[in-house]
Amino acid sequence: MRVVPGRPLLLALAAGAVAALVALVAGAPRSVVGPWAAIGLVAVLGLAAADFALSRRAWRRAAARCSRLLPSAFALGAERLVTVAIEVEGSDVWTGELFDHVDPSVIALGLPAPLELTPGKRVELSYSVTPTRRGEVEFAPVELKLRSRLRLSELLVRIGETQSRRVFPDFAQIARYAWLAGDRRLQEIGIKTYRQRGEGTDFKQLSEYRYGDSVRHIDWKATLRLGKPIVREFQDERDQCILLLIDCGRRMRADDRQGGVGAAHFDQVLNAVMLLSYVALKQGDSVGALTFGVPPGTERLFAPRKGSHALNALMGELYGVQPTPSHSDYLAAAQDLLRRQSKRALVVVITNFRDEDASELGQALKLLRSRHLVLLASLRERVVGELIAQPLASGDAALDVASAHLYEQARRDAFQRLAARDALMVDAEPERLGVELVNRYHAAKRAGKI
Repeated sequence: MRVVPGRPLLLALAAGAVAALVALVAGAPRSVVGPWAAIGLVAVLGLAAADFALSRRAWRRAAARCSRLLPSAFALGAERLVTVAIEVEGSDVWTGELFDHVDPSVIALGLPAPLELTPGKRVELSYSVTPTRRGEVEFAPVELKLRSRLRLSELLVRIGETQSRRVFPDFAQIARYAWLAGDRRLQEIGIKTYRQRGEGTDFKQLSEYRYGDSVRHIDWKATLRLGKPIVREFQDERDQCILLLIDCGRRMRADDRQGGVGAAHFDQVLNAVMLLSYVALKQGDSVGALTFGVPPGTERLFAPRKGSHALNALMGELYGVQPTPSHSDYLAAAQDLLRRQSKRALVVVITNFRDEDASELGQALKLLRSRHLVLLASLRERVVGELIAQPLASGDAALDVASAHLYEQARRDAFQRLAARDALMVDAEPERLGVELVNRYHAAKRAGKI
């Protein structure tokens, strides 16, 4: 327990000092004013010490208990309520303020909160928190600032325990996708759907012929048996493997968005990873992930799994990954993936491409394409498009526009040179990455490339 002077004590000391000063100005001898001032100071400080001793003894009798109700996990940028409950015993009523020591990366609103503790009564206080960083966040013990019995001082006490929670990427995009998919309105977020009979190569069921069905899919034996045209329906191939090769190097630290929690490029990449994983798992495919561009030995590997539970496990592995200042070695990452995955899969390489990366990345893609189908996805900074679109209002603006055009052209030409015959490539701004990846995935499934 710590103690700080209360406002009444400070006012009493200030009043004594002013009275002594007035007496001296009025001509009273210092030999008289000094002793009386010292006596008054000792009396006030003694009273404050006695007040502190009595208050500390009363607080110990109160046997305060504190509990904090937290969500099982947090989502990046999503506001949630935290509730703190306190109970005391004894016969004294305590007033003051409550402050919860939340993690520095969490924005807390509603603190400090006024507090009044009544014996035998459970007091609950709530405040809102908004995480601004993925990973682990810690809530230290609660701190109370309580007024002493005579209000001469304030007691600072810490009660409760330290708790930690995980902050995951925001699942809002997946929730919206699931809702729109159930309502058949995926076009609202840019997802293209082609739900036509006869696609894919896996047999699904027999059904009656309808206008527009392919004649080559007619099942003649069933047609003769039932006396009406019957066709075979097919579905997209299942039991395929999707491997996400995620760049966590220095290029992925870019962020051209101003304001907004969870708007950083790498946060958007994880949102896209979740969306693509959710769609692939719903299609019956297995999903795995491997990170690169991090110090040796710190790579994250998630072996391919199937089922809806795999998404939670994947996020449990990737939720705390942060981009590093390290260089991304594309060739080493490709070799590492080939050692770990021998069966043919759709490898989705997510990076932030620059034209100077063309040679190294081209070798890595060639190595991966020798065994797998590769989808290259690159982030495109929106600031380049904003520079290109700005009006030519001055000479500096003209130079900015020309430089942006040259940079964009060089990058686009280098990126297109990496294309293979399948041309599975995505170059999108971070917030559009998830939608574009899902569309390319659907296209590969329909074409039977996986």
